[in-house]
Amino acid sequence: MILALEIIIWIIFAFCILIMGGYLILAYLSYKAMRIYFTKNSFTNYQTILNSPLSPALSLVSPAYNESKSIVDNVRTQLALHYNNYEVILVNDGSTDDSMQKLITNFHLEKKDIKIPQHLPTKEILGVYKSTNPAYKRLIVIDKVNGGKSDALNVGINAATTDFVTCIDVDCVLEQDSLLKMVKPFLERTDKKRVIASGGVIRIANGCVIENGKLVKVEVPESFLPRVQVLEYIRAFLLGRMAWSRLDGLLLISGAFGLFDKDIVIKCGGYTLKTVSEDMELVVRMRRYMHENKMEYIATYIPDPLCWTEVPDSYKILGNQRSRWSRGNVETLWIHRKMFFNPRYGRLGMLSYPYWFIFEFLAPIIESVGIVFTLILAYLNLINWNFFFLLLLFCYTFAILFSMLAIMAEEESFHEYKKMSDYFKLIYSVLLEPTFFHPFITFSAMRGYIGVMFGKKSWGKMTRKGFAGKKEETPLSKKVATATPKPA
Repeated sequence: MILALEIIIWIIFAFCILIMGGYLILAYLSYKAMRIYFTKNSFTNYQTILNSPLSPALSLVSPAYNESKSIVDNVRTQLALHYNNYEVILVNDGSTDDSMQKLITNFHLEKKDIKIPQHLPTKEILGVYKSTNPAYKRLIVIDKVNGGKSDALNVGINAATTDFVTCIDVDCVLEQDSLLKMVKPFLERTDKKRVIASGGVIRIANGCVIENGKLVKVEVPESFLPRVQVLEYIRAFLLGRMAWSRLDGLLLISGAFGLFDKDIVIKCGGYTLKTVSEDMELVVRMRRYMHENKMEYIATYIPDPLCWTEVPDSYKILGNQRSRWSRGNVETLWIHRKMFFNPRYGRLGMLSYPYWFIFEFLAPIIESVGIVFTLILAYLNLINWNFFFLLLLFCYTFAILFSMLAIMAEEESFHEYKKMSDYFKLIYSVLLEPTFFHPFITFSAMRGYIGVMFGKKSWGKMTRKGFAGKKEETPLSKKVATATPKPA
């Protein structure tokens, strides 16, 4: 029995070393990728892209459900982005508030007899509206029967008249030059490799000053929960996704803001209704499609902060969100289980999928088993306490150092937080995160796995304050546009 216990202990210890090593390798690759990106872009004149007739036309697709309080300002923000050739397609997914009436009134909309192609199957369209005011000629509003975020996005993709679609959560705040930066990889594409998707950094807007849909001042949130998520997002985007993009192994582009090749999206069947993680599943399916059809391609990532979104500020809402993310991960991994260690899919099958399976899916399970196992050993008085506390100190120290590395990466790259007090707040959160935040996230992930076992499909509820500070509650089973993007 003692031998069996020692074997289990060493397996858990080996897993800790493996996951830490994986994080360090990704951080190193991210650092190299960012250096290359900054070197290349130091010579970029985005004004040239803005004025160039070769810049591709884009369709911005924004699904919305009960966004009455902010929908007018957000549409105006999208209409004012620094890009010449684009259209804004807002899909009202059966809102029960006065969203549609506000859009009609503020943008002088009239119902038009416009037939939307049915490339992708969707719920019934109730009407297509365009403005009589030339100032809003870019805007198309589609009113439809409620079908959820995926269905609303598919309607927008069907309606898009361009070759590239940008999917945007209507409650997010975009940097004004975000389209110029996002489209750049598509301009740099070669005839050999087709760019099918591009994503950018999502940052947290809690604590920031936002006026009329524009980011005016960037600050770290005052409350602990949003502040620790700032750390989480910095780690995930600056020390994770840059590496996966460099390795050609990117599995996820945040649903809050992504640019896609419309032709490939349609050929893949669009967004699925079979998972609560439709953003990740679409990227995996697009990449799988390209491999299976032996087409060379690129799915890339831009490290610039392009989009700002609100994150949960209560444990109840955060727990529901992370539980849903875990269910979505499991659903996506199961749908595409054929790729697991399958050389047919290249690095996607041999590296990305296994990594996601081991470090994203199995990690909460192994961690939970380790906690239960430790409690049993303590009860049986079989713990080597010197070894236990040494391991605990080792893990805690690594977590702190890795988070500090993320803060340094933010400071040396984009330096969004200008005040020294903001960095002190982040460092304070670094010290508390392993003890107070991480165990809760692990518990929430396990809730998600249990939800999968019992066939849970709903999104639950999310209460958000909005950038104006007023609370607004939306049933997430119908909600389509305010789900905070996952950082992992």
